Amino acid sequence: MTITNPTRLGALALTAVFAISACSTGGGATGSPTAASTAPSTASSAPSGAASTEPSGAASTEPSTASSTEPTSAASTEPSAAAGGVNGTITVSGSSTVEPISTGVAQLFKEQNAGFNYTVEGPGTGDGFKRFCAGEIDISDASRKIKDEEAATCQAAGIEYTELKIAIDGITVMTSPANTAVECLSFVDLYALVGPESTGFKKWTDAQALAKELGSNTVFPDADLAVTGPGEESGTFDSFVELVLEKIGEGHGQTDVTTRPDYISSPNDNTIIEGIAGSPSSLGWVGFSFAEENTDKVKEIQVAKDVNGTCVAPTAETIADGSYPVSRALYIYVNKAKAAANPAVVAYVDYYLADGTISKVLETVSYVNLPAADLTATRSAWDASK
Repeated sequence: MTITNPTRLGALALTAVFAISACSTGGGATGSPTAASTAPSTASSAPSGAASTEPSGAASTEPSTASSTEPTSAASTEPSAAAGGVNGTITVSGSSTVEPISTGVAQLFKEQNAGFNYTVEGPGTGDGFKRFCAGEIDISDASRKIKDEEAATCQAAGIEYTELKIAIDGITVMTSPANTAVECLSFVDLYALVGPESTGFKKWTDAQALAKELGSNTVFPDADLAVTGPGEESGTFDSFVELVLEKIGEGHGQTDVTTRPDYISSPNDNTIIEGIAGSPSSLGWVGFSFAEENTDKVKEIQVAKDVNGTCVAPTAETIADGSYPVSRALYIYVNKAKAAANPAVVAYVDYYLADGTISKVLETVSYVNLPAADLTATRSAWDASK
């Protein structure tokens, strides 16, 4: 077997403060643990009138600091939704992967609702849940489900929430385009290279003995192993550990399986892309959208779930049909009490789940639409929670 890697497109980590004028359509969501906080939204607002930032495109170098104050102008991009008069402010924080979707939805909604103000940030799924369970934000973007301990923190704080699945993403494994020796890696290969037992490995060949012990026939190049990836605050980090490393590590006698600690980690997807592009024999992982937007800088590696198994490239099709083995659902979590107290939150989520909204945003952000049945289930859950 040879080796390849996918990359992830630098998600806009931006704080967008916007004003809008009205529109909203129905949607659906799922229920959560306990009674919610009623604190008002903390998002800062700005008058409509300064320039807007696109949800995908030129990426910022900070995970959650770029701000925008101008609506997008093309009314023709509006998905199906009736014009209204939505006023109010919402605050969204969490996953840098989901951030471009939530920002794109807010930009479209803002075009019809001049009295709507919003802030969207992308510090990472874990950091988003910390703020969410502290009652600081209305909506938490997440590239994984909420963890049991996070749910317990929300419950202890009286935060009741609704979990809504909104799209599908793949985690792309990447290397430099100069690394022609690597075209495909199995889960076992990835464990040998970036799992907990690879700590201290400086060359790809340092992982050869471990990979062979685990049954792999892959021949690694005799080259420096420069690893760059998400940090522990990232849902992409958690999903990668859960999907790729955990089962193999537990089967090899490891407990509390995680990655090796000695690699360059960052919450900023653009920084990860730069790290992969900066070494001719690099290795790393990032969300599919960010990798797709940077194929001129990184090379996407095919992945095989089984040792010496079939290699599958990350594409919209393979992610959607589940044949790409490193795929995951994306979510938003809505604070129920804040939604009850702030009509702007409900209107925004209604619009988020309306016909055509997510698919419109995904024309410029390379994630995958939910199957129709899943989106219908999400809408039903949201409707039931209101």
